[in-house]
Amino acid sequence: LRARSAWGLSVGSLLLELAGFLVFLRYQIYYGYPLETYLEYPIIIAQDVILLFCIMHFSGKTKRALFYAVVFWVGWYMLTLQKWIIDLAMNLCTFVSAASKLVQLQHLWQTKDSGQASALTWGMSAYTCATRIITTVMTTNDLAVLIRFIIMLILNIWVTATILHYRKTKKTD
Repeated sequence: LRARSAWGLSVGSLLLELAGFLVFLRYQIYYGYPLETYLEYPIIIAQDVILLFCIMHFSGKTKRALFYAVVFWVGWYMLTLQKWIIDLAMNLCTFVSAASKLVQLQHLWQTKDSGQASALTWGMSAYTCATRIITTVMTTNDLAVLIRFIIMLILNIWVTATILHYRKTKKTD
């Protein structure tokens, strides 16, 4: 917001990440897992929605945000029409979330500029994944969830390192 720019942020990456978070949250709610195993996801989803709107605003595509909102809203309800749908979606969710990280990495590699991407935010995502591995083992021990968090931890660390690598430093006179 301060930069009034979305440079360095990938819309495709954000949409994939948001889809992954929504599927994961819906899966946790569907199976009645304890609230503390997914409590941060509504907050993360809200942050992603705000970020998506900001990207759309700064790129002059605000109307497109409404289309994305409708697609995600319909998807939220369709996930639980049948048990096999939510189970399949959760398994695919790991691939979708991993793809979002890989799209962001590709964007960084192509531009060789981290732009407005925040190493702190990505580092916090890595930390969250590490803590979620521990809490998942202690609470549900769900293998699909554990695999997801291990993969996300590795990719979040990779994105953080790439952002730091391409960070532009300001020279002082």
